[in-house]
Amino acid sequence: MKNIRNMDVEWGYEGELGPEHWHTLCDWFSTGAKYPYQSPINLSKNLINGDSTNREIDFFYKTEEFTEKEFKNTFHFIPPNTESYVVFEDEKYYLTDIHFHTPSEHTFDGEHAPLEFHLVHMNNSGDNLVVGCLFTITKDDNRFSKNQTTLEWNSETHQQWFNPSIFLPEQKSHFHYLGSLTTPPTKGPVHWFVFDSIQKMDQDFFERIDEGMLPFNNRPVQALNGRKIYFSE
Repeated sequence: MKNIRNMDVEWGYEGELGPEHWHTLCDWFSTGAKYPYQSPINLSKNLINGDSTNREIDFFYKTEEFTEKEFKNTFHFIPPNTESYVVFEDEKYYLTDIHFHTPSEHTFDGEHAPLEFHLVHMNNSGDNLVVGCLFTITKDDNRFSKNQTTLEWNSETHQQWFNPSIFLPEQKSHFHYLGSLTTPPTKGPVHWFVFDSIQKMDQDFFERIDEGMLPFNNRPVQALNGRKIYFSE
């Protein structure tokens, strides 16, 4: 096993570099995999076993010029600074990255959605909080359709002004649980907030950002291991 800790370690989603082998690729990945509450998980209202009092999350997102990048098996939107953030339990977590997985990593009652966006945040102590938004891909009109959005990726600069709240549903009911990152080093704890609705995303819009990506980049569902699952309306 390689005794290194950097993001140059090669990993993937199938074969000897796939999820079942991530913990063998280097010591850093091995340490992360030892955290007992791994992500993603299956979510269901039948699994709720925690008191959801004070599990609210508040969003303070701003329109910013995001940079489009492709690395580590997916497409990322990188904000220029820490203007956008969320607040949970009086702590600010700043938006650091937006990326997606196909199909979804979390499941609802054992079923995958076609697409899941992750809005990744970090506080000043280096702790992570991730917001998960599940989507179906459709040609029906929705807020990502050309006639309803100003989003149009600049293929030359790979930059675009937008407010990350475009990925959030109108109804903010959500699951909350403690888990891990879903990509190496899969370290935890990570506060996960996953909205319980499946939103619509325009097929043409998705195909523009999905071009050249892997056909699938989702980590399999992990065991609950007795953790608490919360739900807030």
